[in-house]
Amino acid sequence: MIEAVGLTKRYGAKTAVDDLSFQVRPGAVTGFLGPNGSGKSTTMRMVLGLDRPTAGHVTIGGHPYRSLPNAPRQVGALLDAKGVHGGRTARNHLLSLAQLAGIPAARVDEVLGVVGLQDVAKRRTSGFSLGMGQRLGIAAALLGDPQVLLFDEPVNGLDPEGIHWARNLMKSLAAEGRTVFVSSHLMSEMALTADHLIVIGRGRLLSDMSVTDFISANSADFARVRVPDDGPEDRQKLTSTLIEAGGRVMSEPGGALRVTGLPLPRISELAHKCDVRLWELSPHQASLEEAYMRLTQGLVDYRSTDDAKAGLAEPPPLDAYGHPVGGHAELPAEPLEVPQEGWYAPPPPGPRPTPGSGAPAHPAAAEPSAAAVEPSSAATAGEQTSKDPR
Repeated sequence: MIEAVGLTKRYGAKTAVDDLSFQVRPGAVTGFLGPNGSGKSTTMRMVLGLDRPTAGHVTIGGHPYRSLPNAPRQVGALLDAKGVHGGRTARNHLLSLAQLAGIPAARVDEVLGVVGLQDVAKRRTSGFSLGMGQRLGIAAALLGDPQVLLFDEPVNGLDPEGIHWARNLMKSLAAEGRTVFVSSHLMSEMALTADHLIVIGRGRLLSDMSVTDFISANSADFARVRVPDDGPEDRQKLTSTLIEAGGRVMSEPGGALRVTGLPLPRISELAHKCDVRLWELSPHQASLEEAYMRLTQGLVDYRSTDDAKAGLAEPPPLDAYGHPVGGHAELPAEPLEVPQEGWYAPPPPGPRPTPGSGAPAHPAAAEPSAAAVEPSSAATAGEQTSKDPR
């Protein structure tokens, strides 16, 4: 079990962790949540003896980490998957850790198989993807077969199959009676993995309870009630009855009613009593993400402003007429030149004049026609198609 009592860490005038007390019990996956900068990583570093608390203390099994005999055999941790010598192979990296802790070499091959890296065990870690690095970090945490495990963002970089595998791994480790402490920003994943939550904000404890209790305490559960569409009188009758019984009723788009303050059996009983037939009576609960956002909305240090793209975008290129290129399909992409004396323009598309028809045999022999000065619609369209950058 991990126990923190009055844990405090200051860096000059900055207080990263402020009088934090909690327990992480064995047999369950405990999620560790909080906004960026809330002190989660600092807390984990103090648990592992990497940072000394300014005040308070934290113990593992009743002892500080630094006083545990052969700590890697009792505590495994993944804090930074990039903390690997890139010139070593995956197997040699784990083998060096095993030799330092007195762990048999056979255990290295076992954990490589557990995390699925047995086929790349002889590859240098510098060529590993982010997901492969995460798997190697998890393998290092499992190397000593410890009873206490700490994971900081363990599914970062894993594909969906890898996330599913990591989730099942953590749940199975907890089912064996181990203490599993997991920090993550993925609320959907924590909802599927964690049994208990510890939530902090700006270094202070905000919540320490089960996932179910946390969602209920930080969201408004409600029941959705629907009556037949052809019964507006029934809807009004039921609304009045529910309000008189102490419920709060709101109309939803589509004609349904959102009811809070009354359990489902009581709503059903009241509907029966006022002789109203129900088409739907269903419970609705907020997600973990919604509950978390509601609790921490005032403790976020980094908030986005409106993206003023209009002031940053480059102006579009203009044609010779001052119009954006591609913005006026009826204008040619290049300016027309006014014919000068002696200038020859090819005839516009269309049937050629036949001898004896009265038309000049050569365009140069006649005054420039409108077609020579203003291209026909067909010519304009053809020129636009070939020269328009779109």
